[in-house]
Amino acid sequence: MIDAIEKNLQRGIKLLNNISDEQYSDCSVPPYYSSIGNNMRHILDVFSCIFKGINEGNIDFSDRDRNELAQVQTKFGIDYFNQIINELSNLDEKDFDRIVKVTDDLGTGKITTNYTLGSALVQAHSHTIHHYASIGFIIDQLGIELPDADFGYNPTTPRKN
Repeated sequence: MIDAIEKNLQRGIKLLNNISDEQYSDCSVPPYYSSIGNNMRHILDVFSCIFKGINEGNIDFSDRDRNELAQVQTKFGIDYFNQIINELSNLDEKDFDRIVKVTDDLGTGKITTNYTLGSALVQAHSHTIHHYASIGFIIDQLGIELPDADFGYNPTTPRKN
């Protein structure tokens, strides 16, 4: 699991290494006017929530860092990616079945439910792919090349040959 998540996060780093801060922070693309950086920071905030709560067994997906520098400057975005990858590398697979309490606001207030640590990581990984697809739309509109053909594609998504 960790290898797949890290491989996917490395795609984000690859993109950030090949775009300017201006492209990264450009909020001009409708309909949401969200930048590549906004999406990247949000992706990483979800992982950060896991690592902030892992020791106590209480993960709150609504308690995000929202590091503004990480969403406007590629250098800080890359640093944030590397921080998350480092945290991932410190996990032990035997802990994936550990029960943790996960809190989030689904639109009508916060709820808390039991997950395994592994299921929280799978959710964060799927969330990353989802946002990479949104970033792919922004990239296309800004005339930037995708970092690789798998960027933003869920492995189960059918593709035309």
